[in-house]
Amino acid sequence: MKKILTFLLICALFIAWKPADDYDVIVYGGTPAGITAAIAAAREGRTVLLVEPLPLVGGMMSGGLSFSDSNQMLRETLLGLFEEFHRRVEAYYTSRGITLPYRVAEKDTKHWTYEPHVAEQVFNEMLKEAGVQVVLNETLKQAGMSGTRITSLRMWSGRRYSGKMFIDASYEGDLMAAAGVRFRVGRESRAELGESFAGAVYQKKAVAAASMKAGKPLPLISGTTVTPEGAGDNRIMTYSFRLCLSEDSANRVPFTRPADYDEKRYELFRRFYKAMPKTGIPFDMYPIPGNKLDGNNGIGGQLSLGLVGENWQYPTASRKQRKAIWAKHRSYTEGLLYFLMTDTAVPENVRNRMQQMGYAKDEFTAYGHFPPVLYVREARRMVGEYFLTQADILEHGEKPDAIAVASFPIDSHDCQRIATPGGGFINEGTIFPAKTRIEGRGIPYQVPYRSIVPKAAECVNLLVPVCISASHVAFSSIRVEPAWMVLGESAGIAAAVALESGTPVQQVNYSILADRLKAKGQVLSYQK
Repeated sequence: MKKILTFLLICALFIAWKPADDYDVIVYGGTPAGITAAIAAAREGRTVLLVEPLPLVGGMMSGGLSFSDSNQMLRETLLGLFEEFHRRVEAYYTSRGITLPYRVAEKDTKHWTYEPHVAEQVFNEMLKEAGVQVVLNETLKQAGMSGTRITSLRMWSGRRYSGKMFIDASYEGDLMAAAGVRFRVGRESRAELGESFAGAVYQKKAVAAASMKAGKPLPLISGTTVTPEGAGDNRIMTYSFRLCLSEDSANRVPFTRPADYDEKRYELFRRFYKAMPKTGIPFDMYPIPGNKLDGNNGIGGQLSLGLVGENWQYPTASRKQRKAIWAKHRSYTEGLLYFLMTDTAVPENVRNRMQQMGYAKDEFTAYGHFPPVLYVREARRMVGEYFLTQADILEHGEKPDAIAVASFPIDSHDCQRIATPGGGFINEGTIFPAKTRIEGRGIPYQVPYRSIVPKAAECVNLLVPVCISASHVAFSSIRVEPAWMVLGESAGIAAAVALESGTPVQQVNYSILADRLKAKGQVLSYQK
């Protein structure tokens, strides 16, 4: 027995200390931004490794977000790899004789939709063609550092990967945090940066449905103190899953009673439906190819798929804690679907439709048809060389070192649900996109290179295109996949330019970078 234990210990030590694989560029996070970053760097002739903790690439776009919100943006500024992805999606459906309700060549405001498995397939094809090495199911444990330079990634599996340049494209910002880069979590106060949308904001009306029982708040109520308007805190916008649903009996997996189902968890829904009986299904649904529906948390709804207030600890939580938060969100979602289908407090028309609905049978087959990606709308936000604020989004949009033009409106989902003194409740934290939208689209602004670059004193070989340097308000505009995909591509090319010149990322020659970005089809300026 001792010999076996000794042998196993030697094997473990060998795995932990064997030489690391070496790459020019390592991208952590197989999100859409991570994919475009990896492909862009590889097309610049660099050896690239893409590391992803989940068993699939594509982040939310492979995980249920079946149109990526570019309908509210200036699509003529979203070219490069973002447009290439959508052209490939369009070609996929055309090759199968399927006519989509849009054309990528037309930069209108229609939803550019796709099925989750198609997005995953297209992403994988693009990565393979570019020669990107992809490693799945690997989670970062530690960043190896030499001064202000990352040298390697140490994974929980024991593997180590070394590289020259690194890109953190994770939704959580785990690599930048491991590298000692400063970040923020939560919301700035209105006074700190002079942002009119900052801090606690009450754009939704209070609801008269009773939120207390025996002097205690019901489940799904996250607090009993009404936060002062404009006050900053550690709260972030709600997480949820993007569901891929079907009403086609030939491609439907009916909702079933979860093993941990507790009807008391949804008492607030009962009281809400009693107070507002004409309310329908409490989440948004968008038609997508394959006769399916994309189910999303309703930003305008009072109760929806978002588990409001249960994600505040997620950004900096341990692996174990994150798994527990993820499981709680799944449990809530599965229970809600069953509740809406069966509980007599739910209007009959809602129950009837839910009974005809289910998970799409041909999606997420390896995961029991439930989406494997939690919609992390906001987590850490870097404090980099340039910190974007509301003024950069709405007033001072021109930048001398632009690497992208973004144009999604400022859009934050609920951050908390508060029991009000009058006995009802109010959702707080919502910033409705209509407040910063003109004719269906947001206001265009340039995103500076400095906002994806850490401070030089902290790290000199890291780029961060997702957890970008921005306030909560500014991030609420940048936080969509089209913007992240463009920024990811720019980060990949910037990494290649930095390697060519042998300079820290903070000292990349912008003229060279801008020329390289334009050569790849990136749009860096716009006409007002």
